[in-house]
Amino acid sequence: MTSVLLALSALVGASALTAPAAAAAPQTGRPAAAQAAVPAGWEVVEGDEVAALNGKRSPADQGPAAQNLTEQGSEADEVSLIAMQSVRNERFVTTEKNYPAPNTGALRARSAEFGGSWEGFAFEWDDTTETYALRSLANNLYVAVEKNFTGSSQNLLRARSTGVGGWERFVVYYNEELDRWALQSTLNGLFVAMENGYTGSLQYALRARSAQIGGSWEEFAFYELEA
Repeated sequence: MTSVLLALSALVGASALTAPAAAAAPQTGRPAAAQAAVPAGWEVVEGDEVAALNGKRSPADQGPAAQNLTEQGSEADEVSLIAMQSVRNERFVTTEKNYPAPNTGALRARSAEFGGSWEGFAFEWDDTTETYALRSLANNLYVAVEKNFTGSSQNLLRARSTGVGGWERFVVYYNEELDRWALQSTLNGLFVAMENGYTGSLQYALRARSAQIGGSWEEFAFYELEA
């Protein structure tokens, strides 16, 4: 599986996201929970490195036209528009903005193809904390880790915040050999996993619950969305 560029007027063949050109800088600006040793084979991604491209073709380029994916006002130092595809089930991550409370805005890898803003996210880099915030293009809200949820919903990722704090910060990792990406919450220091084994409304939900990148459950393909 390779990561690529998805045009907004139509999903046409384009360029794949590749490894950052330089080694990661020290993580001194990040919260303590995210300063653990970088997993073997992975490197920390910073700034606009998340949008480095190389020219491979997308498996999703026969999907429907993507409409109205625009970068809205942001004060971030760098912004990249991204679609995420779970390596585990090969489905795109969607913001469930029509879900009732308390799961309104839950992130789930449930779309067979890229269809538009429901599957789009703005990755906003902050130089001060050396982390990313994820803003959903479906509802223009930031993705938070629900640390205080209980049971199977604990640490659920939800696009529900109007601003960015510790609950909305992530470290992004890239594995050049695998051409795969991973997310780590700075709130609890855990990696985001896709709950492939869940049933019901939270099947394929994203949760920050893994102590390490153990395999395809924690791995994603990233696709840049070209405005």
